[in-house]
This record gives sequence, structure tokens and C-alpha cells, in this order.
Amino acid sequence: MKDLVKIEKGLGPEGRIAVVRFDRHDGINALSPEAMRQLTAAARSFEDDAATSVVVLAGNAGAFSAGFDLKDAEGHARKDMDLGALRRHLKLGPRLTHAWQEMEQITIAAIEGFCIGGGVALAVALDFRIMGSDAHLRVPEIGLGMNMSWQSIPRMLHLIGPARTKQAVILADERINADEAYQWGLVEQVVDPGRAFDAAIELARKVAAQPPLSVAMTKLTVNRLAHALDDLASHMDVDQFALASLSEDHKEGVEAFLGRRKPRFRGR
Repeated sequence: MKDLVKIEKGLGPEGRIAVVRFDRHDGINALSPEAMRQLTAAARSFEDDAATSVVVLAGNAGAFSAGFDLKDAEGHARKDMDLGALRRHLKLGPRLTHAWQEMEQITIAAIEGFCIGGGVALAVALDFRIMGSDAHLRVPEIGLGMNMSWQSIPRMLHLIGPARTKQAVILADERINADEAYQWGLVEQVVDPGRAFDAAIELARKVAAQPPLSVAMTKLTVNRLAHALDDLASHMDVDQFALASLSEDHKEGVEAFLGRRKPRFRGR
């Protein structure tokens, strides 16, 4: 199995910084099911790592991630799965974002190029996001006849409020440029193109210089308070996604995307 994710530990002050690089070397960096499994395993590899205080997650120079890989053979097989198998397979995404959100270490996303769909879902599960000024975000799920899942809606709601969350998700074709993302509160810092990773490492150094136990406990407290009702609000999003994936609109959305044409939705 090809390694799509690489982990480097022992960086920065006292070796307390780690870097996780997700790079498929294809300029798109889409999230295939295998990529999601490897990114989930990467997050879980830090569960008993007391030596690491901060983890920087980076894509490649051209893309953080294009989101779920609609052309991947395993992902494409979803259309032939029964409902039970589909529900199990759809848990890959929520499992991924949950693993990154629940990490004890502070997490920082370094975003260059574009960050789309599942890439946005992953980024908002982290503690901080730093974005190149020529990069953009987009949430295309509704335009594909799907709903935004992976428990992303509550996370976006905490960051940017209800109106902006609706704007970002419902207006699926609209790009959110770096300045807008910063003004909305989706990202914490915008830097010159190609500098997102360096800025993330700079922030990681500042965090790594703080007392590790106090940092970890503070993160846990903030997350528990902020996300206390998230499971209640989003426990059905996998089933909503499964239901939406069975609709004619979803089939039309995917076919239009792959055929590079405008979809015609009929509400069925």
C-alpha cells in the first residue's frame, strides 16, 4: 500500500513539534478512503506521545486537499453498497475528523492552493488554520446533491456563526478567498503564497515553548465547552449523507461534475 501520509517528529524546541504531510503527488490531494485511513492512523499515533506538544498538518504546495475522491474505485463502489455497508463506509470521514479534533496536542493546518469539501472538514477539526493569500476554500457538497457531513457543520458554526456557515455551505459554487476566510474567522492567519507552512512552524514554536501539560489541559477544557452539544446536533449527519446519496439529485450532481457541466436538480 502506498504511503500517502508521512510523519516527522522531534522538531523545534526540545523536539516538541511534529509535522504530518499528506501528499499524493498528483497536484489534487484528494481524500480517497485509503488516504482517510492513513490520516486517521496518523492522528491516533500521537495518543500516547508525551514528547510532542504541537502537530502541523500540511498538504502540498498546490493543494491542502480537493476533498473526497469521487474517482477512487473504493469510493465509487459506494453506489452498489446496501444501506448497512454504506453507513459503515461513510463513517470513515467522521472518524478522521474526530481523531484530529480529539488529539491532545495542539494542531495547526498549513493551507496552500485550495482546500475543498472534505479538506475543509478536516481543517476545521484542527485548532488553528494558516492560509496562503492566493489560496481558497470551497464547500461543494450541496452542489453534488449531498449534505455537508463529518460533523463539520457544528465546527464551522463555532468558528463563523450561522449565517456565514449557511453561506459557505449552501452557496456551493462560491470560492472563499483567503481574505474572506480570515474576516469570517475560518482561518487565524493569512500569509504570503508559499509561506503557510513556515508560519505554521513559527506558531508551533511559540506553542511548544509553553508548559505541555497546561497547554493540553487548556485545549481539552476549551474543546469540551465549545463542542458539548455537537454530537447531539450532528449525530444523524452520516444517515443524512446516506439518504442524500440515494437521491436522483446526487446522481445528477456527480455526473454533472465528472462531465464538467451544470447540474439540473429536481428535488428527488
